[in-house]
Amino acid sequence: MIWNDHYETMERDRLKQVQSRSLRELVERVYKKVPFYRRKMDEQGVKPSDINQIIDIVKLPFTTKQEMRDVYPFKLLAVDLSDIVEIHTSSGTTGKPVVDAYTLRDIDTWSEVMARTLSMGDVTRQDIVQNAYGYGLFTGGLGVHYGARRIGANVIPISGGNTKRQLMIMQDFRSNVLTCTPSYSLYLAEAALEEGIDFSKLPLRVGFFGAEPWSEGMRKEIEAKLHLKALDIFGLTEIIGPGVAQECMCQDGLHIFEDHFYPEIIDPETERLLPEGEKGELVLTTLTKEGTPVLRYRTRDITYLNYKTCRCGRTSVRMNRILGRTDDMLIIRGVNVFPSQIEEVLLQVEGVEPHYQLLIDRKGQLDSIEIQVEMIEKLFSDEIKMLEKTEKKIENALYSSLGVHSKVKLVEPKSIPRSEGKARRVIDKRQV
Repeated sequence: MIWNDHYETMERDRLKQVQSRSLRELVERVYKKVPFYRRKMDEQGVKPSDINQIIDIVKLPFTTKQEMRDVYPFKLLAVDLSDIVEIHTSSGTTGKPVVDAYTLRDIDTWSEVMARTLSMGDVTRQDIVQNAYGYGLFTGGLGVHYGARRIGANVIPISGGNTKRQLMIMQDFRSNVLTCTPSYSLYLAEAALEEGIDFSKLPLRVGFFGAEPWSEGMRKEIEAKLHLKALDIFGLTEIIGPGVAQECMCQDGLHIFEDHFYPEIIDPETERLLPEGEKGELVLTTLTKEGTPVLRYRTRDITYLNYKTCRCGRTSVRMNRILGRTDDMLIIRGVNVFPSQIEEVLLQVEGVEPHYQLLIDRKGQLDSIEIQVEMIEKLFSDEIKMLEKTEKKIENALYSSLGVHSKVKLVEPKSIPRSEGKARRVIDKRQV
């Protein structure tokens, strides 16, 4: 189901005109009202008059997460503080958080893009949405809430955690749409098994999973265990929250809402713009944001773009699911490895549970990686020789796929810590 036919199926030449007009207005506004951007543009020798078409965006400076932290809390505001009606922030676990401030119009935009998002899973006013993303300063909970309200769906604002209550609500309220992190959905499946709850007997039909990287292998696990269609949702606090891009029921890339967010793919080293289909770092510009607009934000997410019209009929560009990040990329003995690549290999091995951790260490001058992965109860109870054989099989598969030697350690079921939010996949002992 297409929520906004006008923009979601717009001809690309017409869309470029819309984007060009929005970019001109954006650049004029931030140059006049945001000293941070006026200084950056002046340093780069670019004036608002230099920006006429959307292709001129390459003349503008990039914005990094650290820069956004440095101007905490309100030095990115392009409006008076009295015009701000809501504020969200990033977690701030590694320093000052990034602030995302919304005007009333920004909240309307957020509601609109989230209505488009949920509509890609065929959500209508007849549906009951169990929203297990966290409410509060985290953008996930309220983003989904606003979109469900715009559609007219029944939204249950249960937020994250309290797993037994989540399962009770699912059964009693007959929720048929689930929104949460992919790792938490599997935690729900595990808890349901312990409680004797059969997901195949629940009305769940579609889930919107994001806020952390996940692989095709994990998608298959989620769909098999929760008996629903698992869709990838993408967003980030620095831009608006969830609602930047969403997978449709074709599950063939995430549609970016280009009338609001302009995407580019760059080489993360040279910052050179890359052509369609080439893998690189995603850069986003908020074309219509009023409160805290952002020019060319370097997301650090690795993906590529596809401009072909989707089978669903939408003409918007699609980004591939996130392949990894430039800042969580592991370099093991000179080989670049993303945790998501390791996950993909692990989930192809029979008997492996989708729960694992990567332990990175340094012995002498050499980096090493140990992968702890849970096995199903039946396999773990096998004799030691069989376990060693399975470990070796996984090590060989990882080397064949990634070109890196690693030690695999099979651990007993439920021994790796669970998370009700984002899963902690990597423990890097080199930084201790």
